[in-house]
Amino acid sequence: MRNLMLVIAIIFAAFRSNGQQVKPSNSGYASVNGIKVYYETFGEGKPLILLHGAFYTIEMNWGELIPELSKSRKVIAIEMQGHGHTPFSERKLSITALASDVEGVMDYLKIDSADVAGYSMGGSVAYQFAVQSPKRLKKLVIISSTYKSKGWLPIVNSAFDNFKPEFFDNTPLKTAYDLVAPDKTKWRKFLAQMLVFAKEPFNVGDSNIAKISAPILIISGDNDGLDKIELIKTYQLLGGVVSADLQPMPKSQLAIVPSQGHVSLMMQTTTILNYLNNFLK
Repeated sequence: MRNLMLVIAIIFAAFRSNGQQVKPSNSGYASVNGIKVYYETFGEGKPLILLHGAFYTIEMNWGELIPELSKSRKVIAIEMQGHGHTPFSERKLSITALASDVEGVMDYLKIDSADVAGYSMGGSVAYQFAVQSPKRLKKLVIISSTYKSKGWLPIVNSAFDNFKPEFFDNTPLKTAYDLVAPDKTKWRKFLAQMLVFAKEPFNVGDSNIAKISAPILIISGDNDGLDKIELIKTYQLLGGVVSADLQPMPKSQLAIVPSQGHVSLMMQTTTILNYLNNFLK
């Protein structure tokens, strides 16, 4: 029960009410794979797609980063199935389906290729997108995420075992959902679907990750719930963990931010922006 309450507290602590400082230049719905996916675009320049974490909206996840990123980039932020403005669907949730939705939004917006950044669940979807749609990806940024269930510490994988949809009632997450959801009556159904999704093991595959040709930046908090042994193995698959004084520097990068958990890492706006801008340039 202590673990249960701790996870609830962490999720709720992530809610920020200050909101975005810029309005989207365009927003709407793309009909893809039998569902409607909501998107917002900001700024002009090379496209950068943002994928949010579980239970989040664009504003909750990216509200403090979008104003800066959109100064030099065309930012496309997507709300995945059942999240935010995107309607609930009975379609089974999987990172494969969600990655296909990302490509569908790109087709709708006539974007041939883009950089992609994903946080938490969005990072897992981003890894899958890199494997499914390699020609559509330029650079990839993964923030506090993994491509396989075993990439998390055991305590994280078991955190949702006893969760029930009613635990989220009368919370800031429910308030945020009610502000933008097209059908507020789907709240419990959405949560039930997400809890099933969270408990199902997934693995994009070591061999598939090793074949990704796009440069990848991995950003992780030192205590964000990721198994750091597995994280180092991931970086090795991407060509990292070498002596760059004796051989070429890898094209992919790994950043470990000290004294940060899963939620607090995403709140380090200046740090995240610095890493993103330097890598994407």
